[in-house]
Amino acid sequence: MKKQLTIEKRIAWIKKELQAIGDMRPGSLNQQFTVCGKKGCRCVDPDKPQKHGPYYQLSYVHNGKSTTQFIGRQFVDKVRVQLENYKFFRELTAEWVELALGLAKETLRVEKEALKSGALSKTNTKKRAKSRDAG
Repeated sequence: MKKQLTIEKRIAWIKKELQAIGDMRPGSLNQQFTVCGKKGCRCVDPDKPQKHGPYYQLSYVHNGKSTTQFIGRQFVDKVRVQLENYKFFRELTAEWVELALGLAKETLRVEKEALKSGALSKTNTKKRAKSRDAG
């Protein structure tokens, strides 16, 4: 019983944390550097080539569709926060599911033990249900 209360408290904490999560988005943000290839450009200098960039590219899959989007430098910090929020969301929901499964198993175990000990006799439960229906 004490174990169930601890699990239930943790689930309540997770729900509270989920409500506090701000904007979020899935994916990963990568830095890209490019070569334009224009004659005489610094990016094609044979001695010291200097690529253009960095450019930031966000990649993610949503509803089975892969998407790539370029992100302006001024939005990179905001997008990073959104990605971290999504990662935290996924961690919390995974933990919630894990705890819920454990709680369900523990509840079932306790009820089985009660049935075995006669505290919740199947016949007594059926008799009570029939008497309510008849009354």
